Amino acid sequence: MTRDFNILIEEDENGVLVASVPELRGCHTQANSLDELMLRIREAIELCLEVEGSSIPLPKFVGIQRLTLEV
Repeated sequence: MTRDFNILIEEDENGVLVASVPELRGCHTQANSLDELMLRIREAIELCLEVEGSSIPLPKFVGIQRLTLEV
């Protein structure tokens, strides 16, 4: 069985890439390169599914919206 996962990738103030999977609580990792990050997030997803079970329902991805506020 195959499943699709949404991966949010951000860069921190030190240039480290941080990936998280919004559908899986606590599923995140970091790396210095995109290639390494994708390997690590794949491993993190597999570990999360082992703990939570592969039959957990995933919410439907709607999109990402950026909002700019003056603070």
